[in-house]
Amino acid sequence: MTTDPGTGEDPAVDHALVRAAEEAVAAYARGDDHTVAAAARTADGRIVTGLNVHHFTGGPCAELVVMGAAAAQGAYDLRQIVAVADGGRGVLPPCGRCRQVLLDYHPDLTVIVGAGDDRRALPVRALLPVAYVAAEQQDGAEGGPATAAPGQPSGSQE
Repeated sequence: MTTDPGTGEDPAVDHALVRAAEEAVAAYARGDDHTVAAAARTADGRIVTGLNVHHFTGGPCAELVVMGAAAAQGAYDLRQIVAVADGGRGVLPPCGRCRQVLLDYHPDLTVIVGAGDDRRALPVRALLPVAYVAAEQQDGAEGGPATAAPGQPSGSQE
């Protein structure tokens, strides 16, 4: 990670995204139903926000809600994402399920993690270093990305 010598911050962190998620969670979090907001930057520069839907059956996390909201607006290429919890809990890293889904849909995405001086933008692949990669997404597969996840052998299938 490179940092700005003047501020010590990671210059790759999109601070407008963090603010958008902080504002959404502050304005719209309601009890136990909605406790986390996420914000994502689309390839065309828009910011899309969403809230988690907490439910005992495992409702969607805020990151997944943002993916759906972006798709509903015709934005299928997300560049960076962040999740922020209510109650002043700050930036949250994505859960395991979200890491896998983000990697599957947006393999070049960066994810903002950490707090304070430790806040940084990491490639989603770094959050899931030995991820499962579906056969159609591996090297040489028709319609899939050009590279497999680090540590995943090219051409393996499950």
